[in-house]
This record gives sequence, structure tokens and C-alpha cells, in this order.
Amino acid sequence: MKIIDLLKKEAIELNTSVATKNDAIDKLIALHEKAGNLLDVNAYKEAILAREAQGSTAIGEGIAVPHAKSGSVKTPGLSAITVPNGVDYGAPDGKNSDILFMIAAPLDGDLHLEILSRLMVMLMEPEFCAALRGAKTADEFLSIIDKKEAEKYPEEKKAEEPKKDGYRILAVTACPTGIAHTYMAAEALEKAGEKMGYPLKAETNGSGGAKNILTKKEIEECDGIIIAADKNVEMARFDGKPVIKTSVTNGINKPEELIQKIVDGKASIYHADDEEKESLDDEEKESFGRKVYKHLMNGVSHMLPFVVGGGVLIAFGFLIDTIAGNANVGGTFGFTNPVASVIFWIGKAAFALMLPVLSAYIAQSIADRPGLLPGFVGGVFAANGHTIQSMIDGVNSGNGLAGDSKAVSGFLGALFAGFIAGIVVQLLKKAFSWMPKAMDGIKPVFIYPLLGTLLMGLIMAGVNPIIGQLNTLLANGLESLGSTSRLLLSIVLATMMATDMGGPFNKAAYVFGTAAIADGNTWIMAAVMIGGMVPPIAIALSTTFNKKKWNKEELKSGPVNYLMGLCFITEGAIPYAASDPLRVIPSCMVGSAVAGALTSIFGVTCPAPHGGIFTFIVCDHPLLYVVALIAGSVVGALMLALLKKNVNSEVKAK
Repeated sequence: MKIIDLLKKEAIELNTSVATKNDAIDKLIALHEKAGNLLDVNAYKEAILAREAQGSTAIGEGIAVPHAKSGSVKTPGLSAITVPNGVDYGAPDGKNSDILFMIAAPLDGDLHLEILSRLMVMLMEPEFCAALRGAKTADEFLSIIDKKEAEKYPEEKKAEEPKKDGYRILAVTACPTGIAHTYMAAEALEKAGEKMGYPLKAETNGSGGAKNILTKKEIEECDGIIIAADKNVEMARFDGKPVIKTSVTNGINKPEELIQKIVDGKASIYHADDEEKESLDDEEKESFGRKVYKHLMNGVSHMLPFVVGGGVLIAFGFLIDTIAGNANVGGTFGFTNPVASVIFWIGKAAFALMLPVLSAYIAQSIADRPGLLPGFVGGVFAANGHTIQSMIDGVNSGNGLAGDSKAVSGFLGALFAGFIAGIVVQLLKKAFSWMPKAMDGIKPVFIYPLLGTLLMGLIMAGVNPIIGQLNTLLANGLESLGSTSRLLLSIVLATMMATDMGGPFNKAAYVFGTAAIADGNTWIMAAVMIGGMVPPIAIALSTTFNKKKWNKEELKSGPVNYLMGLCFITEGAIPYAASDPLRVIPSCMVGSAVAGALTSIFGVTCPAPHGGIFTFIVCDHPLLYVVALIAGSVVGALMLALLKKNVNSEVKAK
């Protein structure tokens, strides 16, 4: 695709006359309407005016490029006018604008952005602008653009030539919409650096994502960084370096001045705060294990608010129902009372997003934004147990997308989905790398999400039945074990609850426990419930008394696990288990096993299928039940102290 594919003859009006900035806007919008680019003229004008309210889009030197992204745009395109006498468009240099292009961009596509950025770069050349001013017809106007584009971007140049190392100055450019100013500032700074003899590389944070990204090595070796941006950019990587922060307009109009400040040592040293420093990763040297951990923690950190917020609301539902005297109602405990019901189900709604968010942001860490949708869908399939057969049955029964309760893969399935989704999207990127560079905009918003989501749905639909078979085998094994030893079964069930915290082992144990209540074997549910309560409490104890084992984010959320554990919300331990499964999960399993054994020895029974400590009032030997819970939690915390490595050096130093 070329620039003239976006600029139609009917969207060009040469040597026109407009009295004011608003007249110019109306003229350019009318040309867009004439070219068939708009669905709603008024809505598009509102978007243009909203962008102008953020700052004039006049560049200076007689050029203005009003632009906006809006759902009112039918087809991405350009309109253009030349105004011999110029119009006051609020340019930073005070000059009237006599060449005006208006960019109409839809919300759901970035295919046009690279083409449009080319035009912005070309407008920085005075000879090109002079030729446009002298054009007599629309055909001549288009010919000038086409000739210059062919000269500056020859078709045989398949990919941008890699720039040599050793940039003295680096820059990051970004404007609110990421369409025009972003690329113009980058071009102006790079050209000025070349002219002044200071090699400069500019990273563009445009609407299509960051391009020409600065590497750690380049940042370490440069003399300073220019941030020409009107929106937030990632700053932590520049800790300790001279940095100039300015507007994107200054990047366009004052590139030499900004560069000279860096050269003269007049830039201030930037100091990142502690949270920013924690987010830094050495991408170029990190090991495979470190990369896996980084991807995992990206999912865990995004999942934490859902675990905490949803879990606490569910706990409040249990508390209100207990106060209302409903602790012994069985399957509706937590939402029997009307007030409890509202709070409980809001919490459940937040909690239901926990696993999809985990898998989505693991995939996003691996494959960037294109991985989000496939990862999210993979997590939904893991949480709901969707299989090929369940989907077919849902269609046949008229119930739509249905899941199989025997094929829910839970926490482990979500982890699997996140990593597989990221890998799938990365493979798709390689598979479609042959496509022309002009198609780069459509791949991340259409091709990768479309094919990635389809493939992840099929993969998880194929994996979930296997886990369903595992559930069946576990249930059968528990049935046979139950007739052998009450103590042994209590230990096994409690241990299973801490094994995968929502996965097949946990699910099999819980289903077995709830089924046993109907048969009158309420001692089984006592072991199941306490096995699920110990992991969060053990972790909460560890974060309280052994802070050097946890990072700052984990320490902040640690105390909430006291409440989650007491409410029988095992999932509160998932983020901690995910960050260090080989040490956290065994520690929790040992703690739960001890607690489960004690419930059997003490003869504790529990007729309620959930609710944690709020149901202890209806249990036999409630005080001994509390003793078992404390003992198992302390043992789990001690195991964590023995197995986990110190990760918080600041706490250790204190």
C-alpha cells in the first residue's frame, strides 16, 4: 500500500481560501465525506476538536496535520488542501499554515499508520513542501507525493537496514494518538543528530506499538536521552542517565537545541523510584529460567487484584450469612441472606476472572499485546472445562457454550494455557514474517488474535478431556482408599487440596468430600476443608514473620491470606505458588497433611461444604478443629522458611 492509496483525488482541494482554523477543519472534513471515508461527520468533527483541545496539530513551517482516531471513520484516509494566503492554525512558530493534511483513522486497525508516518516524515523536507505548494492539479499533487515516496522508500528495500551501534544520543517520541507527531519528532531528531555529527536513535511509541526499541546496551553507552512525549513512556530503564523531558512538538521544532543540551551536559540525571527499578529486566542476558519466571510473574501480578478483591468480598458474604444464622444451610451458605448474596456474587464475578487473567498476561508477556486474547480464551477454557464434545452438546441442547465439570483444569491448566498461547502467537509471527512490511499493522490486530484464539480454543478443548480422565481416576482411587484407612484418607485428601489449588487434584478431593456429606461421612469434609485452609494461612504467616523470603508485592498482599485461608479460599495461595511452585507447593502440602491427620485423630466432623471458620460453629469439636488448623499452618510456614530462598535483600539487611 502507498500513500496515494489513502489520498483520493476527490479529497484534495488546491489553492483554496479559508478564513479561520474552524473553516479549515470543516473544509478538510467535507473532503473526507466526499471521498466516502466517514460514517458520521459530526462524530468525527468532535474527535478532531477533542484532539485540537490537547494542543494544536500545526507543526510549523506552514504545515498542519489535524488527525483523530474515531469509530465514525469508515475507511482510513487523508484529505488535503493548500491555502496560498495561509490560515492561522496556532502553529508554534507563529506562521500561518498553507499545507494541511487531515488524517482519518478508525479505532480498530493500524494498517494505515506506517503509510501515514511516511508522509509525516516527507513533510519535514522543505523541497517536497515547496513542490506541493506549486501543484496546479490534484493529479500533479499526487504525482509529487508518489515520486517522493518511491525515492525515499524504494520497493526493493525489503527491510530497514540495521543501524550501527554507538548512538551518542537516544530519544523516545510519543503523542496522544500516536499517528503523526510521534514519527515527525523521531525523524526531526534523527536528521538533526546526523547533521550535527551526533548519531541518534529514536524509539517511536505510536498507535501500532513501540518501534525501534532502545536496547539496554544502547542506553548504558549513550550520553543522554531525549523524551519528546505528550503521554507516559517507560522511564525506569533510564535510571541514572541524563534525561531531558519535553513535548513532542519541541522534538519536531527544536531538535538541535535538545541535542545540544545533552552534548553540553545540561540534562538532569533521572532517578527511578523503587517500584520502577523492580520492573527492570536484563533482556539481553537473562537465562531461560529467568525469562520463564518473568512471564509467570507478569501473569501473577495482574491476577493478584482479582484474587484479593474477589476473595475478600466472598469472605464478607460468609461472615454476613454466619451472623444471620445460616452457617448450617449447606450448598447456599454465603448467599442465603439477601445482603450476603449481593456481596458474595460480586466477589464470585471478580474471582471468575482470576485464571483467565493469569493466562492472558503470561501470554502477553511472551508475545506482547497480540497474545492477550488467545491467552484469555485459553484461561476461560481451563476454568470452565470446555471440550469439543461439551461445545457440540451445548449447541445441540440450545445451551450455547457449555463446559464439562469433569474437565476443569483450573490453575495448572491456566498456567499451561498462558505459556502455550504466548508460544503459539510467537510462532504465528514467524509464520507470517514473509508478508510485506506495509501489512505489519494488520497482523497484531487481526491475524495473530484470530488464528491464535482459534488454535488455543482447539488446544485447550483437546487437553481438558485428558484432565477429566485424571479426575475420574483420582475419584476412583479415593473411593478405594476410603475403605482402608480413615487416617490415611484424611491425610491424602488434605494434601490433595494443597497440591494444585483449584486443579484436578484439588477438585477431585473437594468433590469427594461434598459427596461424602450426603452419605453421612462428614469427617471427610473436615479434612478436605482444613486442607484447603492451610496454604493461604501458612503463606500469610511466612510473609508476616519471614519477610526476607518474599518480594515487596507479595509482602503487601500477604496479610489478606489470613482472611482467605479462614474463609476456605485456597486460591489466595495461587500467586505465591505460581512464583515458586517447587518450594511453596510442597510446603503447603506438608502443612495440610499435618492438619488433615489431626482432624482424623481429634474426630472432627464438618457438615458444611464450604465457608471455612464461619462454619466451625456447626462442626463437632470446633476448638480442636482450630488447633489442627493452627498446627498445620505453622508447619507449612516452617517448611517455607526451610525451603524458600531469600529474595528480599533489603529486608534481610535490616
